Amino acid sequence: MNTPKPILAILGGTGKEGGGLAVRWAQAGYPVIIGSRDSARAQATAAELATLADKNANPSGANNLDAATRAQIIILAVPYNAQLATAQEIRAALDGKILIDVTVPLVPPKVDRVQLPEGGSAVVRLQQMLGAAVRVVSAFQNVSAHHLKELGHPIDCDVLICSDSPEAREEVVALAKAAGMRGINAGALANSAAAEALTSLLIAINKRYKVPASGIRITGIPD
Repeated sequence: MNTPKPILAILGGTGKEGGGLAVRWAQAGYPVIIGSRDSARAQATAAELATLADKNANPSGANNLDAATRAQIIILAVPYNAQLATAQEIRAALDGKILIDVTVPLVPPKVDRVQLPEGGSAVVRLQQMLGAAVRVVSAFQNVSAHHLKELGHPIDCDVLICSDSPEAREEVVALAKAAGMRGINAGALANSAAAEALTSLLIAINKRYKVPASGIRITGIPD
């Protein structure tokens, strides 16, 4: 008997990164809910994403709290300046669940310079705020949104996955694989600081080499 796939809520699914991940997971058979502060906008985005996946994919849309309440795994894919406020908005729906944080601490206008927050990690700060009842996982920060919605386009990038919960890390490794990427179990949540900093580095590389989607590969690990 096949185990039902967990319901995923992508908060920030109306954006490029969240929407791209959403359509890849919907294509892989996951029940996907697009979350937004505006439920009508979320529903419109879900309908648009459904046209990119096969006919069996049926993402839906809801406001952030409703989406988080209905899901087993929540993906926070909002801008850095909305990270903590959005997490507070859905706090009542998070206990016992996995929260995947895609947040990158980019501070305009110098987004190609590393600017980690006080304490060294935006995701560690989030875990401290939410408490141990929520299993926070850091992942997908270094994946460019450029080709995510092109389902036939391979994503040439590994995904560094950090969490203080080994079980949660492995669940997100599986999600990365379902989205067409290789997930790398990168240890404790404190290690997220390296992934968060890498995004500004990759933006600088994109500018220097005039490419849209540089990424990282971890060598020495068999596929």
